[in-house]
Amino acid sequence: MSRILIVEDNPDLARGLANNLEIEGHEVEVVHDGAEGLARARAGAPSLVILDLALPGLDGYRVLSSLRADGDNVPVLILTARSEEADKVRGFRFGADDYVTKPFGLLELLGRVNALLRRAGAPGRLNGTGHSASERIVFGEIEVRPSTHGVFRRGFPVTLRPKEFDLLMALLRRKGAIVPRLDLLRDVWGYDAEVVSRTVDTHVAELRRKLEDDPAHPRYILTVRKAGYRVALD
Repeated sequence: MSRILIVEDNPDLARGLANNLEIEGHEVEVVHDGAEGLARARAGAPSLVILDLALPGLDGYRVLSSLRADGDNVPVLILTARSEEADKVRGFRFGADDYVTKPFGLLELLGRVNALLRRAGAPGRLNGTGHSASERIVFGEIEVRPSTHGVFRRGFPVTLRPKEFDLLMALLRRKGAIVPRLDLLRDVWGYDAEVVSRTVDTHVAELRRKLEDDPAHPRYILTVRKAGYRVALD
């Protein structure tokens, strides 16, 4: 059974969401402020955290950044009324796995929750890249070691969030072919249908920031207009 922690200061919304998640078979805990949410996430080892941003005490960004600073890679789905692109980019930069804005459709939210849980609980997730433990993928000045999730640039380690690494591997598996955004949503986030989301774009931007000399003019992770993305392996 999956254990889900909801950190949401609107008690009616939190109660309704908890009831629907429990109907789906999940064990749910609800807290209403950021400090308590951070404490429960640290102590309770949840399978997933649903995190509001506008919380009393610690806001959601600080809760998220504290968890990631602890080295905790629990999937985090941000649930917030903030819909500005800058807020989404900031959330992903702090290590969020997905971002849903209020008001939201319940079925879509449940689908995203189940997708994140599937990804987190998939057998062999850390080694499920289709590459042997000794394999190294090298393109340009970048080296990737799939079995250990190691990424190096000019020999120096690069720290990628779990979803950033999964996205990079999804592109590398296509061996330079174009990968549509919808395919990346399905491969990396487990979505079964197209979702109106800039999730892929913001994660690509983070990969470029970490791997490219000039993210505005990328050498490795290329945009193919109206088609998707590809990795330049030459």
